[in-house]
Amino acid sequence: MLDKALNFDKIIPLLTEKIVSWYEIAVKSIPNLIAAIVVFIIFLILAKVTRKASTRLLPRVTKNKAVIDLLRTINYVLVLTLGVFVSLEILNLDKTVTSILAGAGVLGLALGFAFQEIASNFVSGIFIAFKEPYKIGDIVKVDDFFGEITRITLRTTSITTFQGLEVLIPNKYMFTKPFTNLTTTPTRRVDIQVGVSYGDDLEKVEKVTLEALDDIENRVKDKEAEIYFESFGSSSVDLTARFWVYYPENGAYLKARHRAIINIKKAFDANDIVIPFPIRTLDFGIKGGKELSGEMFEKPTETS
Repeated sequence: MLDKALNFDKIIPLLTEKIVSWYEIAVKSIPNLIAAIVVFIIFLILAKVTRKASTRLLPRVTKNKAVIDLLRTINYVLVLTLGVFVSLEILNLDKTVTSILAGAGVLGLALGFAFQEIASNFVSGIFIAFKEPYKIGDIVKVDDFFGEITRITLRTTSITTFQGLEVLIPNKYMFTKPFTNLTTTPTRRVDIQVGVSYGDDLEKVEKVTLEALDDIENRVKDKEAEIYFESFGSSSVDLTARFWVYYPENGAYLKARHRAIINIKKAFDANDIVIPFPIRTLDFGIKGGKELSGEMFEKPTETS
């Protein structure tokens, strides 16, 4: 019992000394603590001011709301984080700052490996928002997908095909793969292939075909239509008619092609130009050969 009492007598002074030491450190740290709080409040106000300024300025750079919200948040967090680090420095917590930075670096590296695809799509989405290679309403073709851009997020781009199907394409592919944007060019060429009979006058065919293309809706008048005969087919002389149309939407191209086919067919019918069916002709009187006489097709006579 006596030993316990002696130990207790030793503990009380040690504990008192420790509390006094902590009190002295706290008192000495009050100016630094006040300064750190003031600095943090200043950075907090600065972060809010920066966020409001970003709200006004960022729409001049990009119209993408998701990107604007993201950049506003990043600016706010960066300024606020800087304020935390400066406040910790004022409190002489250098080791704490170093530990936080080291931990953040390791965590960022781990997250980068774990979410590499997501991060790639995310960064690509930001670049797409700034560079704007396409926008909502554009008609694009990516690989086998052909349709209208209906939604752009920071991770994916939505294409609605002309069959009414929605296709979600990761932004990484939209940023790195070649794709065709048919909306960014105001005009598009329409090619129509047709064959005419070997018995038709080809110069007349050319003239009639050009006249048939004159009144096509949305046709670009300052670009002349072109007719090119391409090959001697098995049952026809094949040609391609080419003309240009304005391209405000995919329907304009389809309507122009539709009307051109109707006009060409009507013009050919009116001028007795034949679009032949695939046929096979057996000519037994080939030049340089010998005509087959009717005797060859007579029945053989029987002999006894």
